Amino acid sequence: MSHPEEKEIPKATPTTPPPVVDLENPAPNSGTGTGTGFGVSAITQRWKREDLLNRGGLALRGLGLLFSLLAFIIMASNKHGDWKNFDKYEEYRYVLAAAILATLYTGAQTSRHVHEMSTGRQMLQRRTSALLDFFGDQFSAYLLISAGSSAIPLTNRMREGADNIFTDSSAAAIGMELLAFLALALSALISGYKLTSQTYI
Repeated sequence: MSHPEEKEIPKATPTTPPPVVDLENPAPNSGTGTGTGFGVSAITQRWKREDLLNRGGLALRGLGLLFSLLAFIIMASNKHGDWKNFDKYEEYRYVLAAAILATLYTGAQTSRHVHEMSTGRQMLQRRTSALLDFFGDQFSAYLLISAGSSAIPLTNRMREGADNIFTDSSAAAIGMELLAFLALALSALISGYKLTSQTYI
């Protein structure tokens, strides 16, 4: 006879034993492979990404050099007598000065990066190089867009009255500066990414 206050004891259910882990021979995906980001493939992928960024930055600075040099040559030769001389207008002198500074900067940066990529040796410390790239690209891009935007209204007013070789050359120089700005602005994005993502030891 069973007492009412007694409770039935549940029967024990059979449990599966835990899997045996071989510590000497871990499984391929147990944390030492590529899934954690510390494997060989992760390192090679990082090297490839850095190489791609370096080549992309070099190509963009090369384009910046080409466009700013063309802007400098076109504006410096834009002298056709009387009122059709660029040096009579402050906006066009500003365009020329910005083109000269951008040409010097992009020329120096392009030659430095070509030297570093060909020899594999850094001319500057990595952090110093990244800071120089980022702030130099930003300053040059701002200078180019500032000079180009200041000269556009003057050129438009001139072309309303007389459309000739002087106004065409001025518009061409401004267009080259805007293209140089675009190249250096994209280069500044790459420089900013490298500055924030790389570790400096």
